[in-house]
Amino acid sequence: MQSFLLFSPEVMAARNAGLPVVALESTIISHGMPYPQNVQTAREVEQIIRDAGAVPATIAIIDGKICVGLNDEQLERLGTAQDAIKVSRRDLAYVLSQNLLGATTVAATMICAELAGIEVFVTGGIGGVHRGAETSFDISADLQELAGTNVAVVCAGVKSILDIGLTLEYLETQGVPVVSVGQPGFPAFFTRESGFKADFQLDAPEDQAAFIRTKWQLGLDGGVVVSNPVPAESAMPKEEIDRITEQALKEAAAQGVTGKAVTPFLLARIKELTEGRSLVTNIALVKHNALVGARLAVALNGNA
Repeated sequence: MQSFLLFSPEVMAARNAGLPVVALESTIISHGMPYPQNVQTAREVEQIIRDAGAVPATIAIIDGKICVGLNDEQLERLGTAQDAIKVSRRDLAYVLSQNLLGATTVAATMICAELAGIEVFVTGGIGGVHRGAETSFDISADLQELAGTNVAVVCAGVKSILDIGLTLEYLETQGVPVVSVGQPGFPAFFTRESGFKADFQLDAPEDQAAFIRTKWQLGLDGGVVVSNPVPAESAMPKEEIDRITEQALKEAAAQGVTGKAVTPFLLARIKELTEGRSLVTNIALVKHNALVGARLAVALNGNA
């Protein structure tokens, strides 16, 4: 499997020196934000991680390789390409074997991070159980990946476009701990509160690292969700985002948008309906997650 991995010089140097590394997904670049904010945000997030004492490793599938750490040219390519495939577990072998351009989702990034020996992964929000899943069976592969892949995922919870209650129930069934940072409540991406609580609140990175390390030392395989709410000054009013989300969901259903196309459609429509304010919130929460993730990686590195 190592033959599929291609480390950037920066990440390879970090591995050789035993420095903490933080994985970053690439669908947020190709499918999550418009250009040029996507590439600009990716670079700024990487710098936040460096400034906090860790090394960023943005992951993507390029020319038949799992690229762990991207250069400026590769970031630009992902940010502007119209043909980048949204890669989850089922797509990984296809995109690699056919030498296609692939942007990794939460699930695929977790797989690649574990292959690369990276324990911490920072994203915006994880996927979950979609509303109406009792008839559509639309459940993100992210949840199943969290059940079996040993990577800690720092996120701002899940988007309110999902069924948050069922998502948390699914994670509980799979034995995936949900940790909150700075508050007992589980965040809902654009907003700090979802109306649900996390399993445990651990604010200090050292405490988070001790918990995660203990879990894995016990042989309890699977990831940990580290839910980190968007900063208060950047959060959107819950009532507004809920109303806009309902409208966007109805429009998606009316237009027959299904499967992996749903989330990009909803994010783009919510951005339009909020006149760009949701994008500002999205960028703020990703940056905040990068800081928390880098501090966790540093703490885990010292608790190996």
